[in-house]
Amino acid sequence: MSSAIYPSLKGRTVLITGGGSGIGAGLVTGFVRQGAIVHFIDLADSVSATLEPGSATFHKCDLTDIPAVEKVIAGIGPVDILLNNAANDDRHRLEDVTEAYFDNRIAVNLKHLLFCAKAVVPGMKAKGGGAIINFGSISWHLGLPDLVLYETAKAGIEGMTRALARELGPDNIRVTTILPGNVKTPRQMKWYTPEGEQQIVDAQCLKGRIEPANVAALALFLASDDASLCTGHGYWIDAGWR
Repeated sequence: MSSAIYPSLKGRTVLITGGGSGIGAGLVTGFVRQGAIVHFIDLADSVSATLEPGSATFHKCDLTDIPAVEKVIAGIGPVDILLNNAANDDRHRLEDVTEAYFDNRIAVNLKHLLFCAKAVVPGMKAKGGGAIINFGSISWHLGLPDLVLYETAKAGIEGMTRALARELGPDNIRVTTILPGNVKTPRQMKWYTPEGEQQIVDAQCLKGRIEPANVAALALFLASDDASLCTGHGYWIDAGWR
């Protein structure tokens, strides 16, 4: 897939959470191609081996450990673009949810997005602006089964985006949400049989499979100066499934 080059992204400092695999790896690859200074946080790294040595910096960190995350971000220095991508969509049923599991799923899928945003905002303000891109999900819009806590968190992300966009707009900090449909990653493929995957494709207006590079293409636009008046809203990439 041929992708646009955005001159405004060259030399920008970019931080991607969950960048070690899946959609996050696609984001890392996409921003490296733009000539950005790319940092990514994850517990494991399967993307660096596919890149030129030194083109991105991996920070091993548990995103549920907020003090550790804040230390990593402080070490990076001012960030121009934050992509809050990390999440975990393990399946679960209501009868199996405990208070501890609830707290863990909210920590994994919602809490760190707010604290990562909070940590980068002072640097963005000092630099005269920035972009925060949160990653939501089609799941709660469709009401998919066995994901009640994941969908609760993802719904909250859209509300958080609206609130942060209003609060940070006077400082020229844009906040948006990307809402992917079913993206073909190794993790997602483990949930679907070939028949189940075909059912999703059949429900889409466009019959292609969404790849991480497709999601990255949307993120690159929203992070660039070409999207300088885009804030406060969600942007879909679901091939028309919803």
